[in-house]
Amino acid sequence: MVNLEIPLGKRTRQYRFFEMVPAILSYGSLVLLIVLSLIDPLWASAYLLLVIVTVIVKAIGIAVHTIRGRTRLDQAQKVDWHTRLADLENPLTSFSAVRAKQLRQFGFLQHQENLRLISAAPDTFPKPSQLYNAVIVAAYNESFEVLDPTLKSITETHYDPKRLILVLAYEERGGAAIQATVRKLEEKYADSFHAFHAVEHPSDLPHEVVGKGGNITYGGRYLKYWLDTQDIRYEDVIVTTLDSDNRPHQSYFDYVTYEYIVHENRKHLSYQPISLFLNNIWDAPAPMRVVATGNSFWNIISSMRPHTLRNFASHSQPMDALVEMNFWSTRTIVEDGHQYWRSYFYFGGNYAVTPIYVPIYQDAVLSDTYIRTLKAQFVQLRRWAYGASDVPYVATRIFTSQRNVPFFAGMARLIRLVDGHVTLASVSILVAVGGWVPLLVNGEAARSVAAHQLPEVISIFQRFAMIGLFVTVFLAFKMLPPRPERYKRHRNVGMVLQWILMPVTAVLYSALSAFYSQTRLAFGRYLDKFDVTEKATHQSVARAKRAKGGRGVLWRRK
Repeated sequence: MVNLEIPLGKRTRQYRFFEMVPAILSYGSLVLLIVLSLIDPLWASAYLLLVIVTVIVKAIGIAVHTIRGRTRLDQAQKVDWHTRLADLENPLTSFSAVRAKQLRQFGFLQHQENLRLISAAPDTFPKPSQLYNAVIVAAYNESFEVLDPTLKSITETHYDPKRLILVLAYEERGGAAIQATVRKLEEKYADSFHAFHAVEHPSDLPHEVVGKGGNITYGGRYLKYWLDTQDIRYEDVIVTTLDSDNRPHQSYFDYVTYEYIVHENRKHLSYQPISLFLNNIWDAPAPMRVVATGNSFWNIISSMRPHTLRNFASHSQPMDALVEMNFWSTRTIVEDGHQYWRSYFYFGGNYAVTPIYVPIYQDAVLSDTYIRTLKAQFVQLRRWAYGASDVPYVATRIFTSQRNVPFFAGMARLIRLVDGHVTLASVSILVAVGGWVPLLVNGEAARSVAAHQLPEVISIFQRFAMIGLFVTVFLAFKMLPPRPERYKRHRNVGMVLQWILMPVTAVLYSALSAFYSQTRLAFGRYLDKFDVTEKATHQSVARAKRAKGGRGVLWRRK
């Protein structure tokens, strides 16, 4: 049996070394610039230019993937996935009906091929009518105003609601307020699904950090018990986890079920939608809008690179795989990304994430005051950046004689994992201020033509990078949901001007949150508590404004 658990208490020397690797490399990349500046500013200039050229090359690839991903997202949302799923019920009849059609529609030719293959071996593929989708919604202490739209959005999907099983997994530590909210939700939605289960996760269970992983795992174990009582097979259930503010696209469950059926290797796959942080984007402050939109674009980009795609936030996975793996990790605050590695090692490398090109809409960070919102954004990003804790988990399972995955394939994944965290921490700082370091730390730099002109050279590269920024602004504006009536048209101007904050958010949020998490990991000061991101709504912010007489709230409404 493969040991999937993160160690508790004292780590081995090897594990501790790899815990320090991200911080060593991130800090080292900054220190190296200073050291090279002291030795020879020309070397420092060459090092920094190499970093910047690498960033520009990556930026070109990112721009291309963003445009292609945005196009694919649009195309997939126009597909009638409910009809395509229904075609799989009687594949031979459906194939006869569609074989002569030539629709210029996303995935239509592949749909024809899928029907042909399933018709040739129908017993190999499950039918839609025998499958269920179970949805575990994780909640802590969120209000009815936050949770109700999530459950309502699930009922409004095109998937047959009588094939949906809803598990509302909430925390005992959320207190009486969440219990009252859950009762209210259960009363409203109990008859909207095949089954509705409210499952309270007890506080202070042994061997658990305070986090979402323990909550949804407890909900998953309850689901396992209930399926046993109903004689429903695990392999006939697809499990999707949602956060309290998630709203799946209307086609999501049809699309996921379709992909689950057509892949024979279905047990070894998970299914990743594109998380778009747009629910409340018009209400969030400008810095949060920049961060939220940037994260949305990153998820679009990731969907175009399946070989690097990882589980993030909400995702779907077969119940039989989850039961075998004992669900999610209860020992980390980043259970979503960590689930990729648990699955990868459990299945001996035979595991992949399948992109689902429709969105699950999530909230941008918003609290009831401007200061609390700024703080909540940093807390969220430092939790995501704590994914660096996966580096020792992966490394110690690759550099061992008991390795159960191919070495070079595992090593490539480890390098990409480390590179992602080091890049997040250091590159924006190097690009923003690195050009001045040789001039500041070495008097000889003033007599070095290369170093003296370095800031000007970097400025040229930055102007070149503005092309990518214009592409981002244009696509971001097209992705916006309709402007709420409470905002005047000039609010659109702020949605464009906000992008001047991008260098600031890159350094003060992305880079510093990464350094914070990596530093704690390096010194063994582990983050063992999931700091829940505060979730406010326009209504709750308005109430806070009235309660405080208009003082200390986010901003004056336009």
